[in-house]
Amino acid sequence: MRDNTLVTALQALGHDAILIPTFTPIRTDEIDVSDGKVFYGGINVFLQQKSWLFRKAPRFVDWLLNRPALLRLATRRAVNTSYENLADLTLSMLRGTHGLQAKELEKLVEWLHDEAKPDVVMLTNVLLSGLVPQLKRSLKVPVIATLQGDDVFLDALPAESRKLCLDAIRTNDRDIDGYIATSRDYAGYIAPYLGIDRSKIEVVYPGLNLTGHGGVRLVRPESPPTIGYFARICPEKGLHALVHAFIHLRKRPNAPKVKLKVAGWLGDHQQAYLDEQIQKLAGAGLIEDFERVDCPTHADKVRFLQSVDVLSVPAAFREPKGLYVLEAWANGVPVVQPKHASFTELIDATGGGLLTPSHDPDQLADALLKILSHTELRDSLGHAGWKGLHERFTAHTMAEETVAVLAKHVSNSARSLPASVS
Repeated sequence: MRDNTLVTALQALGHDAILIPTFTPIRTDEIDVSDGKVFYGGINVFLQQKSWLFRKAPRFVDWLLNRPALLRLATRRAVNTSYENLADLTLSMLRGTHGLQAKELEKLVEWLHDEAKPDVVMLTNVLLSGLVPQLKRSLKVPVIATLQGDDVFLDALPAESRKLCLDAIRTNDRDIDGYIATSRDYAGYIAPYLGIDRSKIEVVYPGLNLTGHGGVRLVRPESPPTIGYFARICPEKGLHALVHAFIHLRKRPNAPKVKLKVAGWLGDHQQAYLDEQIQKLAGAGLIEDFERVDCPTHADKVRFLQSVDVLSVPAAFREPKGLYVLEAWANGVPVVQPKHASFTELIDATGGGLLTPSHDPDQLADALLKILSHTELRDSLGHAGWKGLHERFTAHTMAEETVAVLAKHVSNSARSLPASVS
């Protein structure tokens, strides 16, 4: 979502920016500006990992297996693939020309060299860094990598596989000109985690495309206060922590009849996790005050956000972006978030919410109740978030700051070339 928003904003600034999907077509609720082709198609990558026959298959076979409709269909089942099964594939990808997907790398580099002819290439994660040595040799342009959550995937791999992948990333780092992280906290954390030089990382905060956001909020004079959760439904995003805090809040003497509304993408493999949270609410006698909402479109998402009084996504992992916080602010909704990761920087910059200690359901409940019980505070925090978002965290600002980083690397690259080449 962030990458699609960024490229849309870069194009609006007049830059010839191309968003190239890898593995599968991208998923976004905004207008998809990605290129129609998918490189490193997930089916081809998987089959080439498993059999030499597909490594030698002619390109028309690869083309057939890269059809977007087929990849979307395959994705519905791919979410059940275990990290153990992905470990060898990840390492192979990180080895680039020495990996089992070398044919896919050759096709991508050929297309970039002959058709796209970029001045700079930006990878959206370092798990793609196996491409970099060949990109540098063929294109002779700077290559920048974005750091926005690679550790979450790597931490899920078996220990020995994770070590081998980190070694490969450090090897590829030699050819990477620089990095962009989406928060200072994440930059400081991911540098030693990956074993890369912190001075190579610049911070560009995420920004939001404000189109469709910020309409008049729904008037609910007789509705009970409502807590909202809008993020992927999974343990790392902390829905269980919010359910725990909600139950704590409702059990307090004289507590208002607060409701809980939950929305966000739910993979088949997380259905049992959601069912467990629903069972907790039912056991506490609160199932009638819980609502699960589907939001398949951007308009659905905005309607959901405008129907809640406070948003909380108590993610336990080191959240590098927190786009859902920005989306809440775009609709005048204050937030309550853990005091760690990118949340501290976002809320310190805007004053659009409250921070609570991580893993403390009592204090999370305290903060939620404080906002829901004081209308003036709720409105003040919501307005501060809305104002700070418009001043600092827009797609336009994100694009301008990204251009500044990329332009510096392009300029440095040009100065380092011999005069006859530049």
